[in-house]
Amino acid sequence: MVDIDDAPQKIAEKIRGGRTALGIEFGSTRIKAVLIDDTYRTIASGDYQWASHLEDGLWSYSKEEIWKGLQSAYASMADDVYNAYGERLTFIGHIGFSAMMHGYLAFDKAGELLVPFRTWQNTNTSEAHEKLSELFQYNIPERWSVAHLYQAVLNKEEHVGKVDYITTLAGYVHWKLTGKKVLGVGDASGMFPIDPTTKTYEAEFLKQFDALDEIAEQPWKIEDLLPTPLVAGTSAGELTAEGAKLLDPSGALQPGIVLAPPEGDAGTGMVATNSVRVRTGNVSAGTSIFAMVVLEHKLKALHPEVDLVTTPAGDLAGMSHANNFTSDLNAWVGLFGQFAAASGYPLDPGSLYGTLFRAAIADDVDSNCGGLINYPFRSGEFLAGLSEGRPLFVRGPEANMSLGNFMRAQLFSAFSPVKIGMDIMTKDEGVAVDSLVGHGGIFTTPKVAQKILAAAFNTPIKVMSTAAEGGAWGMAVLADYLWHTNEDKSNLADYLDGRVFAGASSTTESPDSDDVAGFEEFFERFRKGLPIEQAAINAVPLETK
Repeated sequence: MVDIDDAPQKIAEKIRGGRTALGIEFGSTRIKAVLIDDTYRTIASGDYQWASHLEDGLWSYSKEEIWKGLQSAYASMADDVYNAYGERLTFIGHIGFSAMMHGYLAFDKAGELLVPFRTWQNTNTSEAHEKLSELFQYNIPERWSVAHLYQAVLNKEEHVGKVDYITTLAGYVHWKLTGKKVLGVGDASGMFPIDPTTKTYEAEFLKQFDALDEIAEQPWKIEDLLPTPLVAGTSAGELTAEGAKLLDPSGALQPGIVLAPPEGDAGTGMVATNSVRVRTGNVSAGTSIFAMVVLEHKLKALHPEVDLVTTPAGDLAGMSHANNFTSDLNAWVGLFGQFAAASGYPLDPGSLYGTLFRAAIADDVDSNCGGLINYPFRSGEFLAGLSEGRPLFVRGPEANMSLGNFMRAQLFSAFSPVKIGMDIMTKDEGVAVDSLVGHGGIFTTPKVAQKILAAAFNTPIKVMSTAAEGGAWGMAVLADYLWHTNEDKSNLADYLDGRVFAGASSTTESPDSDDVAGFEEFFERFRKGLPIEQAAINAVPLETK
C-alpha cells in the first residue's frame, strides 16, 4: 500500500506551497541538486558530471564550466519535478549552495576573476603553509585560501595588488546569485582560522598576517578581502532577479527566495551524518576523503597533519584530510568493466562495484592483502609528503596476486592516507570519539567499505540510511533549518537529532581483530614503500605529451 503522504499529488501540493528546500553541491566530479520536502525526503534530484583540468600546471575548473554545470544540474532536477509531479518549479522554500572547500578565487574591484580558479587539489603552496603555520602556531594547510593568497604574494604574482575579494567556490556562486559576500562559518574556517567563541576570524591572526613584511606592502588588509562568516540558521540573502535567471535561464524560477549560508563539503558531510555534536565524527568519502571529530577543546600541540575547522554551527572540529580517494579505485573498476563488456557480459555499475568490493572481504583473501601495495595518488598528498601524484600498483614476485587481494589493497590504500591524521588525534592527542559515521557512495555496497574502515581506525563505524545522499542533501537540510531556528532547543545538533534523524535507520560494523592486524601490516608496508611513489613522480611525466 502507498502511504498517502507519499502520493504524487501530496508532494505536488508541497512544491506549490514552498514546503521544500534545495541543496546544490559542487563536488570534484559531480554537481548535484537535491530537492527535499518538509520530512527531509529527497523528492527530486539532478546532476552534472565534470572534472578538473590542469591549467598552467594547476588544477582548475573554468568559470564557464561552473555556470554550465550549475544550470544543467538545476534543469535536470526541475525536469525531475515536472516528470514526477507535473509541476513547473517556480518557487522553492529555501536554497543553499555548498562546494569543495578551500582553494582560491580572487576578484578585482569590478568583480572580475584575476586568475583561473585554483582548487584544493593544488599543493604548490608548501612555503606559505610552513611560514603561516609557524607564525600562528596553528596548522594552515596547503589547500587553504589564505595559503594560496600568501603563496601568490611570495611568488610576486602580478595580480595580488589588484585583489579586492577572495572566496570559495560555494561563496562565489552564492555571491553571484544574491549579491552577498558571505560564507557559512564551516566553509570560512577553510579560508582563515575561526575563533570558536566569537564564530568569526581569529582577530590576533589577522593582525599577525597583516604585519608580515610582504603583506604590509599590499594595498589591502586581509580582513577586507574575506567573506563575512555566518552560522547555520542565519539568513544569507535573497535570490535576486539576475540570480534567478543565472540559476534557471528558462525564467520559470522566481526571485526572492531566502538562501542559507553557503557551506563547504565538510560541513554538509557532518550534517548528512548527524555529526555536529561534540565527540561525534564522520568520514566523508569521495574524490577526496576526510575524517572529522568535533572537539571538546583545542589540541595541545601543532600538528601539520590535522586541520582545525568548524561545524556549520561554529564548533571546533579536527580533520584529517587526504586529497586522493576514489579516482584510482574508479579507474581500476572501469578497467574491469571494460573487460566484462569485451567478454560479452557487461555489468551495470552497481553490479560491477558490488562484485569487486565483495571480493575484498571474501573468506579466501589475506587479511594483509597478500603483499600487494597500491598508491592511489592522482594528485599531491600532504599527509604522505608528496607534492605531486602518480597512481601506482606494486607487488613483490612472491605476493599473492588474486582478485580479492587486489581489491582489498585498493580499498586499504584508499583509506591509508587519512589514517595518518586520525591516528594523531586519537592516539597522540587522546581525542575521544563517541560515534563515527561513514558516508559517501563507497558505502552503498553493504558492509564492505564499512568493515574496512572499522579495521583502519579500529573503531565501530556506523552507516546511516542517508549515507548515499551526500552533501547536496546535507545542504538542503541546512536550508530547511532556516525555518526552525526560533524553536525551543533550536541549536543545530538538537534540530538534527529531534527532527531530521529521529527515525533514521543505521547499521554498525565493529572492527574485526584479524582485519585490524592485517590493516596495520599493510599500512606499515604502505608507509615504508612511499619512496617508490617519489621515484615514480621523478620518472613519469605529469602530463601526457
